[in-house]
Amino acid sequence: MPTIAIDYTPAHEQGGGIGRYVRDLVAALSRIDSRSQYRLFVAGAQRSNLGAPPAPNFDWRPTPITPRWLARIWHRAHIPVPVEIITGDVDLYHATDFVLPPVRRHTRTLLTVHDLSFIKVPEAASPRLRTYLEEVIPRSVQRADHVLADSAATRDDLIEFYGLPMEKITVLLSGVDARFKPADQVAQDVVRTKYGLEARPFIFSLGTVQPRKNYSRLIQALASLRAKNYDLQLVIAGGKGWLEDPIYQTIRDTKMEAYVHFIGFADERDLNALYSASACFAFPSLYEGFGLPVLEAMACGAPVVTSNISSLPEVAGDAASMVNPYDVDAIAYAVQQLLDDTSFRHRSVDAGLKQVQHFTWEASAQHLQNIYQ
Repeated sequence: MPTIAIDYTPAHEQGGGIGRYVRDLVAALSRIDSRSQYRLFVAGAQRSNLGAPPAPNFDWRPTPITPRWLARIWHRAHIPVPVEIITGDVDLYHATDFVLPPVRRHTRTLLTVHDLSFIKVPEAASPRLRTYLEEVIPRSVQRADHVLADSAATRDDLIEFYGLPMEKITVLLSGVDARFKPADQVAQDVVRTKYGLEARPFIFSLGTVQPRKNYSRLIQALASLRAKNYDLQLVIAGGKGWLEDPIYQTIRDTKMEAYVHFIGFADERDLNALYSASACFAFPSLYEGFGLPVLEAMACGAPVVTSNISSLPEVAGDAASMVNPYDVDAIAYAVQQLLDDTSFRHRSVDAGLKQVQHFTWEASAQHLQNIYQ
């Protein structure tokens, strides 16, 4: 049986999108494949802190060396210490987070590239991170035997910017975990109390506080709606990011201090109820490699407003209100339509519940297993 190493570090380190992607994908893989041997590489971790592996054929391969130091060793100093020093010899190494470490000559390699936002929306990336990615990603995608893209849009970006041949890239779509489903009123009331949310209706958004998520224009849309006597608030769940000062300045400029609530990283167990309790889920991102929160919101029965660019039309299909993310009036109108038109809202919710049926982690894991083979 083949031995496959997977970089599980994002799942251990990150509460946001890529961390959740790796956690859910590996969990689904553990449910469908009991034959291959898997080694989960985790940087900056001790075995004693990781708990039980997800299945008997999965084993932790941690190292206390942090991801930052490994980046310095592998990608700054270019010291070719192979990752198999930690994982042991493997048939295949799957790098799940943009960059490929040194490997031994016989090891096949698979690299996941989630998006190219640092190229498509360069003003939304911190200069230091952008410089690093501009150096290591081109080298990684050329070295990898095969590349996974989160969407057809990301695949097309890889072809356009790095000249990769189509046959070197496979689109591996994400899934929606079965835990995402409409929450009852009791659960909704509990999360309102837990996060200190007032009784008034709220627009919900989710993602790291950074320019690419387009929160400034969403805040301006909120101000426009409140000026039209819509008694709304905006709730944003996500960790502090970078270049966020203009977002807070927009709140001050629009006098929305009392109506915009940053609740930080929400407990994953609370997301169902937050999605379900919202008047709508708004995700007018300037660029996404996939946009998993759109599907999670739909699975929880929330009507969705999202962008008509990058991967988001692939994800949302015809089940969301699609807007130009640079047009504040368009964002405000889409939210207003969902509030005013009950039949349209119900159609949107029903369409969303049908759309998510096309995305399961089991299907993603089966596809990934075939790629591994």
